[in-house]
Amino acid sequence: MPVDEAVGSLVAHIREVRPDIVVTHDAYGQLTGHPDHRHTHRMTMLAVTAAGLGQLYPRAGEPWQPGAVHLATHPHSGAAEWGELLGGVGKSVLSVPDAHVTATVDVRPWLDRKWAAILAHRSGVRRERALPAVLARLPGRTRDRVLGTEYYTRVTFAPDAPGGLRRLTG
Repeated sequence: MPVDEAVGSLVAHIREVRPDIVVTHDAYGQLTGHPDHRHTHRMTMLAVTAAGLGQLYPRAGEPWQPGAVHLATHPHSGAAEWGELLGGVGKSVLSVPDAHVTATVDVRPWLDRKWAAILAHRSGVRRERALPAVLARLPGRTRDRVLGTEYYTRVTFAPDAPGGLRRLTG
């Protein structure tokens, strides 16, 4: 799908749902830099910005600007164990300075759902070097420990700047 069409679809969805917060991957593509995750980040950030600008995608509904985007990420301090796990299959870990993390969420109560979602990536579970396969080979307690915390960087949108545009702030 062409970029403009993909962004337009996301803009229409944002304007229809009118979320206060949007969640996506960080610019690295989160942890392993998966190309699909990096692309998702780019499309989401373009759409969130465009959704607040009425001159862009005028047929997609009334402009709506989410107040923030939360980027799923991993801090340097939490990446050591991931580095050991992924280094064994020749992958490196992409992480951010701890100071960039603005929210830490304990997701242990929902690990069964998170694990089911990871297992839904069936082709990834079958490929030896893919993250779902690495996780599937771990003992349950180890897997639960590494999956039990999620980290986010909050990106907010400033009030209207001169000219009606909104500026991203960190």
